[in-house]
Amino acid sequence: MRFAEPNMLLFLIAPALAVVFFVIGIFIRRRLIARMGKGEVMEAQLRRPSPYLRAAKAILLVAGLSLLVLATARPQYGGRVQMLKKRGVDIVVALDFSKSMLAEDVRPNRLARAKLELSEFITKLTGDRIGLVAFAGDTMRFPLTSDYTAATTFWKDLTPYDMPVGGTAIGKALNAANAMLFDNRKNDAAIKTLKNRSKVIILLTDGEDHVGTPVDVSEEIAKDGVKIFTVGIGSDSPELIPRYLDDGTTVGYQKDASGEYITTRLSAENEDTLKQIAANTGGRYFRAGNDLSGLEAVVDEIRNMKQSEVESRQTILYDEVFQWFLIPAALLLLLAFLVPERRLAKGRDK
Repeated sequence: MRFAEPNMLLFLIAPALAVVFFVIGIFIRRRLIARMGKGEVMEAQLRRPSPYLRAAKAILLVAGLSLLVLATARPQYGGRVQMLKKRGVDIVVALDFSKSMLAEDVRPNRLARAKLELSEFITKLTGDRIGLVAFAGDTMRFPLTSDYTAATTFWKDLTPYDMPVGGTAIGKALNAANAMLFDNRKNDAAIKTLKNRSKVIILLTDGEDHVGTPVDVSEEIAKDGVKIFTVGIGSDSPELIPRYLDDGTTVGYQKDASGEYITTRLSAENEDTLKQIAANTGGRYFRAGNDLSGLEAVVDEIRNMKQSEVESRQTILYDEVFQWFLIPAALLLLLAFLVPERRLAKGRDK
């Protein structure tokens, strides 16, 4: 037996005080009657109510009030563990659309393979919302949704040549992704809902960054309770970057202003940056193989997040038994009202 509102038990003081005052009242009344004359004579003259009936009435009243207080304290019995319903995760995937993602060290190229694997990743989500950020020097966004079909079509035909600004700005992409996770933070009801959902950013990139300090950005994002999982795409050997015409025809490789071929690789320095971004938020870094198996590991991490959240939200349910006290309380108070204070007369007074 337990009480859901134990503070209500303090009101048991009231019935206890009533008993004390009742006893004191009887004592004082008898002292006063004794001073006025012989007790039996005065009792008859004053037509004093029956002390036994008054005592019974008081006992019923005190017992009824005590049980009423116990009922309002919400007594509970038993207890069984129940697992609360799983909540979805809000996920924003930030995919690198810089020209270096056209390198073919992952077949058919880094970007095409990433899109394919992300489509598979999205189909494995259950009850989650997903938003998308395509980034190079600037970002393009698709807001959070549970319409997975719409999400997969967002960047189906998008290429690095469609990005408004070239280059790579990982920090800007992370800020855009975090803003999407909290796009309704000014709404109090939305804030409550958002706090009840885990929030994740998945960053897929070859690690090259030309603008800003993404590690510093990740430290700020960590303050919002968002986890960042980073996936490094590419090999550690220099790779040429193909150049395409508008119709998709390959016309050689990218060159810099001096006519030298531009190469790209997932360097140890770039990997260290991605590892630090993830570590700052409690996330993890994954190195994508030729089949981008790193995304499979991210799916497992998100599943583990949801499972650990559910386990931490186990609750114990108790059966409410206030009626065990409320019904007797009502009956006792009713009897206290019905019991007379004087015995019924057996005959006419002479």
